[in-house]
Amino acid sequence: MSHVSSHSPHGQLPLRTVQVLGGGSAGSSAHVRSLASGLVARGVRVTVCAPAEADRVYGFTGVGAQHVAVPRSSDPASVAALRTACADADLVHAHGLHAALRAALALSGRRVPLVVTWHTRSHAEGARAHLLRLLERRVARAAAVVLGTSSDLVDRARSRGARDARLAAVAFPAPRTPLEQGDPDRLRHKALAELGATDRPLLMAVGSLDRHRGYDTLLDAARAWRRLDPLPLLVIAGEGPLRTVLQRRIEDEGLPARLIGRREDITELLAAADLALLTSSWESRSVLAQEALHARVPLVATAVGGIPELVGDAAELVPYGDAQALADAVVRLLGDPGHRELLKAKGARQAAAWPTEDETVAQVLSVYDELTQSKPLG
Repeated sequence: MSHVSSHSPHGQLPLRTVQVLGGGSAGSSAHVRSLASGLVARGVRVTVCAPAEADRVYGFTGVGAQHVAVPRSSDPASVAALRTACADADLVHAHGLHAALRAALALSGRRVPLVVTWHTRSHAEGARAHLLRLLERRVARAAAVVLGTSSDLVDRARSRGARDARLAAVAFPAPRTPLEQGDPDRLRHKALAELGATDRPLLMAVGSLDRHRGYDTLLDAARAWRRLDPLPLLVIAGEGPLRTVLQRRIEDEGLPARLIGRREDITELLAAADLALLTSSWESRSVLAQEALHARVPLVATAVGGIPELVGDAAELVPYGDAQALADAVVRLLGDPGHRELLKAKGARQAAAWPTEDETVAQVLSVYDELTQSKPLG
């Protein structure tokens, strides 16, 4: 007798879904892997369309999904490949604006429901900001349902004309690297020794070296830490267009800071840090904020986007672009071990309240059901 999955009512074939990833940030790629794993376990067929390197890093095929390599560009060949991959789909779920635009183009002329998850907000100025608005409007209107990872993204989707926009349940992503097994104290000491921070506080920031990350403000604040003894070391992990500019500033001003590039051992380094710092102009469900609270590392973050909603009272929040407020919060926390311990406990509690992977998959499945069950005519 053929096996009919729990998600195949009346002996129908299993639901066939295609997940479309664009460039795929760490957060959205980990989310798609988690989603694919949960959907496959519930009898749903999942094809992930993403660049080849995304499958190498996130292992979609390892959780039972089919992977179709689709380059992230919007050229016609990419859209044609996507159209072929979606040929027998019951539903397409795109993650991010550019993936959603390509999915909408690939589905044009076909009555296949499109679900779009907005994981983050793109940053643009001038003429590009106008183009971005048009892109957001096109995507919001093409989607049957938009899932926003923070309340302000849900509001933004509605303002761009989405028919149905909801807050997405998004589980904490599995660590970017499996934490080495072993004695945590020894691992911490190893990480600190490698960074040159064995006898001084370690401050950790993670993220691409782009303007919206607020690293200029972070370096302004680092000036104020020079008077502390022992002198804290600020470490920034990430790569990007501002690397040369930031490196020159660190050298010219003699700042206690190091750029360490892209790293595979973020989880270990973060676990060794005394404080995690997040200085962006906007974030939705920041992976760094989630990792810090989960790892019981006190967090100082800008009160922007979805951050206040994500962290509650479990982090020190400062205004974006305010170097003085940032410096003061760091100096205060470094001088107050009791308050750091309180933030660690609050962080662990807050992390325990985030949606589980099961809740994330259940929400997505209920949306899929709504959109694929045949509705009575009229």
